[in-house]
Amino acid sequence: MIRYWASLFFVLSTYSAEPVDLILSGRQVVTMDAAQRIIADGAVAIKGERIVAVGPRADIDKVYKAKQRIDRPDALITPGLINTHTHAPMSLFRGIADDLRLQDWLEKYIFPAEARNVTPEFVRAGTQLAVLEMLLGGTTTYTDMYYFEEVIAEATAAAGMRAVLGQTIIAFPVPDAKTPQLALARAEAFLKQFAGHRLITPAVAPHALYTNSDESLQASRALANKYGAPLLIHVAETKREFDESKQKRGLTPVQALAKLGVFDGRTVAAHSIWLDDEDIAILARKQVGVAHCPSSNMKLSSGVAPLPKLLKLGVAIGLGPDGPAGSNNDFNLFEEMDLAAKLQKVITMDPEALPAKTAFTMATIGGARVLGLEKEIGSIEAGKRADVIAIRLDAPHAWPLFNVYSQLVYALKASDVSDVIVNGKLLVRDRKTLTLDKSKIQAEAERYLGRIRKSITY
Repeated sequence: MIRYWASLFFVLSTYSAEPVDLILSGRQVVTMDAAQRIIADGAVAIKGERIVAVGPRADIDKVYKAKQRIDRPDALITPGLINTHTHAPMSLFRGIADDLRLQDWLEKYIFPAEARNVTPEFVRAGTQLAVLEMLLGGTTTYTDMYYFEEVIAEATAAAGMRAVLGQTIIAFPVPDAKTPQLALARAEAFLKQFAGHRLITPAVAPHALYTNSDESLQASRALANKYGAPLLIHVAETKREFDESKQKRGLTPVQALAKLGVFDGRTVAAHSIWLDDEDIAILARKQVGVAHCPSSNMKLSSGVAPLPKLLKLGVAIGLGPDGPAGSNNDFNLFEEMDLAAKLQKVITMDPEALPAKTAFTMATIGGARVLGLEKEIGSIEAGKRADVIAIRLDAPHAWPLFNVYSQLVYALKASDVSDVIVNGKLLVRDRKTLTLDKSKIQAEAERYLGRIRKSITY
């Protein structure tokens, strides 16, 4: 009789359980919500594109019944990582020119190589390679600035990844536009084409103060505001940029951009290294988000961004690997977290300058704030988009686990990511991509290697 009633209770409870599409469980769920909850033996219930619930696994299992479940008792469940600055198709230029200063790298190598090689087909192949690497490394959202951005959007959406994508505006002829006016027209068409897209946020991306006229910078801002879109721009990346702006305008790059009205709307300022106190106050007042790129800043010897000062004034900061080639040769946000924390300790001679928790915040909810998407992504909370990853803890470098944030920033690697969910869809399972063909992407990369090698003259 006892067995009968137990069986009946099980049947009734199963019947009354709320159906969901997926339950993902792990040793700990690192929510990054306002309370920064870490839930032991936790689980996330997902229905459609949204997170339905997060809590202890036993509680989730009492209320929800999933069509599919993935149990990872030796893994952390965290929000997907958010890349706030990169140039995805440049994956195909990985390693063609290294150990150079930014202007030499751009003017002598990258701009000529792009002129000879960048086509819509090149952009598609490079994007697929970049997205493959990013997804396998736990990045679920990335921010891009390049050419033929509509092709990047198509390739990204086909893979199921989320992205904020900026059509580049620049003063000189580039592969997809011979004039800034044509680039602005392309940007407007792009904004219209992807308005309201479930994965793609279209943006306007004037390259920098020093590569645009004042008129094209102001036109870029007006266009972004017309469509309620973000504006992406490189800001104060090098001392040369800072010094030339001061010499020509009597203003720092930040002050010049503010005077032009470029910050009058949602703005993502990549790098933001050479800043004085007035600049930092402007960025805070204008609510400009900063994309911090430690690997790139180090590799190009550009300098070190003053993160503690920015954080003190409440500036939203995210992380970005920048683009492969001379500025950085991968899209590894685990590496960026580690370097961001350590670089500040060295430059300030203060081991508490940027704690591990702050670095992980920058890679998740901080990055979401930079992009203006904090209500949708960046933390594991009911109602938010289901962008979630599982990070394995079964490798020697993950033992023992005392502090979750320390482990995430200083010990775990991109290769420890086992599962990736974006917008409720499983894209990586057991380190196998489900929407991208790794062999075909590698073959394309090899094909372009030969083509690019023949085109370069240095």
